[in-house]
Amino acid sequence: MSDTHRIRLVLADVDGTLVLPDKTITERARAAVRRLDEAGIAFAVTSGRPPRGMAMLVEPLALTTPIGGFNGALFVKPDMTIIEEHVFDLECAEEAIEIVLQSGLDAWVYAGADWLIRDPKAPHVEHEQWVVKFAPKIVVDLGAGLDHAVKITGVSDDHDKVARCEAALRDQLGTRASVVRSQPYYIDVTHPDANKGVVVGTLSKLLSVAPDRILTIGDMPSDTLMFAKSGISVAMGNAEDEVKARAKFVTDSYENEGFAKAMEKYVLGGGA
Repeated sequence: MSDTHRIRLVLADVDGTLVLPDKTITERARAAVRRLDEAGIAFAVTSGRPPRGMAMLVEPLALTTPIGGFNGALFVKPDMTIIEEHVFDLECAEEAIEIVLQSGLDAWVYAGADWLIRDPKAPHVEHEQWVVKFAPKIVVDLGAGLDHAVKITGVSDDHDKVARCEAALRDQLGTRASVVRSQPYYIDVTHPDANKGVVVGTLSKLLSVAPDRILTIGDMPSDTLMFAKSGISVAMGNAEDEVKARAKFVTDSYENEGFAKAMEKYVLGGGA
């Protein structure tokens, strides 16, 4: 039996993988997910987005599996009931905010169901609101949400500055936090037990599917953590070369039905 014939769960990243630039899902992608279900193969999604930002996927994809939000910091049922949550250590969260701000980036805090920001006109706030489909709360002091924070995001359009901040966060926080670049302009900082590699392990446990029978698909460096934990990994054609190098297969871009083509070729068709 080939590896692809053994797949019992497909775990997909969202932005740059499952949805188009306008955040819609193609009919071919929807059909592929329906065919997975008909074949007895479970389908799940994970993202750096808050779970509320993935609620728009539940109905069109008929999702029944747990949703891994904030790169695995918060798992919810499709009705948004919390299953599992990884909250920051307060001291670590305070230190992360300090590093982000000292690095010259804007900082956001996700705490429970809230998205806290200081400046509604800061870079990418308007775009993020369009993506996640709910408005942020404007606060003077981000510290108000740090006692129950699940994700801190550093934001800047200066990608070199973002890279330097990412290195500083990794160096100073060490194993106390998970630090990943979910977009060239975003750094996501979460609990150390919250990353997409852990998402694979958590879904394996919750759905009773062995990791080697899970296929993961994504486009960003944060997705390589789930590639390493799953039996089969697929990088999107729009991914950077370093991401493609960490995957077993490479499909087309997200703008050219890359997700659907991967499902058809590597899961539903079983062709390796």
